[in-house]
Amino acid sequence: MTVADESDETLMMRYGRGDAAAFDLLYRRHEMRIWRYLERNVGNRATADELMQEVWFAVARDAPRYEPSARFTTWLFTIARNTLAKSVRRGRVEAKARRRIGISEAVALTSEELERVESAACADGWVVELLEQLPAEQRQAVRARILEERSYPDIAGELETSELVIRKRVSRGLSNLRAELEKPS
Repeated sequence: MTVADESDETLMMRYGRGDAAAFDLLYRRHEMRIWRYLERNVGNRATADELMQEVWFAVARDAPRYEPSARFTTWLFTIARNTLAKSVRRGRVEAKARRRIGISEAVALTSEELERVESAACADGWVVELLEQLPAEQRQAVRARILEERSYPDIAGELETSELVIRKRVSRGLSNLRAELEKPS
């Protein structure tokens, strides 16, 4: 019997003991089913991609505790369902604050920072002013990714640079915005 012929449960147990090749095989076997499940439930490819990463991170994180008392696919889809539910709950809470300040996609902020955003959102032009303080490349990347909800590959194509560069610009821009939010009022 080759590794490719082993059951999912056996492969997961092997991965729990440190066999990375077993994880790779499990991922290849189930990636499209999990991704389709997520995409069908969120209706957005980019969000499904992000949730997919969270699901497989949870599988890797929980591997040492995995017990084959249930089928691997049942365990895997339970993780996917829980990840999706957590994302929906998180999205409902954050959506209210984002709508109030005119941002359509979530910015990674703590609950305390969200409270500060909500209380300050009434100030005319406050968000625009913060965004305008960013360096031009970061401002352009944050505006395209966060406000316009465009994909990283789309932005990279338009700006004729790599997706990695765009991801770094967005990340740095959000970090700079977070630093401004953390300044005492």
